[in-house]
Formats: sequence, C-alpha cells, structure tokens
Amino acid sequence: MKPTLLVLAAGMGSRYGGLKQMDGLGPSGETIIDYSIYDAVRAGFGKVVYIVREYFLDAFKEAVKQKYSHVKCLDGEPLQFDFVTQELDKIPAGFTLNPERQKPWGTAHAVLMARDVIHEPFVVINGDDFYGRDSFRIAGDWCREHEKSSGVYAIIGFEIDNTLSESGGVSRGICQYGADRRLTTVVEHHNVMFEPDGVLRGDNSVSGEHVEIRPKDLCSMNMWCFTPDYFEKSAEIFVSFLKKNIGELKTEFYIPYAVDSMIHSGEACCDVLSTASRWFGVTFKEDRPGVVAKFASLVQEGVYPSPLY
Repeated sequence: MKPTLLVLAAGMGSRYGGLKQMDGLGPSGETIIDYSIYDAVRAGFGKVVYIVREYFLDAFKEAVKQKYSHVKCLDGEPLQFDFVTQELDKIPAGFTLNPERQKPWGTAHAVLMARDVIHEPFVVINGDDFYGRDSFRIAGDWCREHEKSSGVYAIIGFEIDNTLSESGGVSRGICQYGADRRLTTVVEHHNVMFEPDGVLRGDNSVSGEHVEIRPKDLCSMNMWCFTPDYFEKSAEIFVSFLKKNIGELKTEFYIPYAVDSMIHSGEACCDVLSTASRWFGVTFKEDRPGVVAKFASLVQEGVYPSPLY
C-alpha cells in the first residue's frame, strides 16, 4: 500500500506578501513543496493530491507537469497526481453563506475537498512548510501499519525549539497527551519565542496567560496521518460547525477542531508521533533569506541533489 500525500496549498500567505507555494527557494529554484514530494516519494508514497484555489489551478497543473512527469515511486510506477479546489461556496446543501464573507472555511474544510479522490491512508501537510525526511518516513510507516484501521489517526509532533522563526513570535499548538501517547487536545499558544532572558514563552490561548514553555514539548505543524474513514466523520462535524457559524465572517473549521471533536465523542483516537526533524518555513517575508540559506546548506551536505528533478 502506497500512502497519499495531501498538500494544503490554497492559502495566499498574507503575512508573507505573496504566493509562498510557488516561490523558488532551493538552489535551482525548487519550492518547499518540491522538497516535500521528494522526501515523500522516498518514504514510499505513491500519489500527491493538491488542494488549491480555482484561480491558480492551471498554473499549478502546468508546474506539476513540467517538474514531475518523469518521477517514479519506489516500485518504479509513475508518481500519480490529482487536484481539487477549495472555494468558499463548497459547503453542504441547505446552508446560505453570509454575502460579506470572503475567507474560505479553513484547513479541515480543505481536506474534505479531497474526499472523492483519496481512498487509502493519507498524510496532510502545509504547502509552505518544510518537514524533513524523517517526518515523512515516520508518517509513511504509520500509514502502512494502519492500512486496515479506522478511527485511529496520528499527528507528527515537532519539538518546539525546532520550529521557531528568527523573525518574530509564532503560533504553535502544543500537543497534550497521556502515557499511552494518545492525543487529548492541542492547545494553541501565540507569540512563542525565546525572550531576552533565554526562556521560551508564549500566550496560552485557553487561559490567556503568558506562560513558560519547555523547548522539547511537542507541537503540531499541521502534519497529520488519517485513514479514509476520517472524511465521513469530519463531514458530519462540519455540518454541526456550520449550524453554529454559517453567518460568521472569519471563523474557520480547522483540523485540530475536527480531531478534538472526534476524540471527545469517542469516535476516534490520535497517536502522537515524535520526530527529530527541524521544521522551517516562510511565516514572514523576512524568513526567506534564511530558508534559502538552509536549502543551500542541505544541498552542500549531500542531503538533496540540485536540481531535485
């Protein structure tokens, strides 16, 4: 069984100031998504599904055709691709949108757009985050081990001090879990950074307190492993979500909300898998030079070839 990689690539990146998903950051103009696909193929994935917006769908398709037409999976078969679009009006029948709303419905809504094209265990990632090869190996192994499972999902947890930005405070969801390594909840913290005294702190979104954070605590970087039954469960939760929020202008349906709802209803459980990979991304435009330097260093170290394809 070859897992599928589901790439969330519909966002514009307002803080970054441009379409991050198509920004060439590698020595030969590679995008962050290019590196993710490279690592996923070597971890045994067989298909990539992009979630994009309608207005840049054609550009994405053309880029994929040019870059990946000769890429093979580990078994020698061609790497498969599919595309789905996330738009504001793609919601269940019976709901009327607030005409003033402009924002799409968030990451969990985006995943639902792939419901008809994914029928095997799959891994969700952000298109503008670099996760590292170890993370894809862990995720791919989990998917193969759970090919016949249902109601059991997983989150790849990153050590917080491996996920920070040098350009400012970041928001991170800290994973809460028990001795069984099963997720109980994800608590969002804002403005997470090392402060002048050398201590890592952030604002707990639940308590409202400015708290100290342990650097090796695991956080979510939106890398999830799901089996196909996730779609039906999530779709039901989305209906309940819309009943409460259909008139809102900015409220979004996020993956942690959907998973948290399933955990608390007893419909599903979620393994917490830890990785030593160092995350990096372009949260801010000021992050770009550092990311370019990191990719150049990885190429010099022989971790990646240049060009990738």
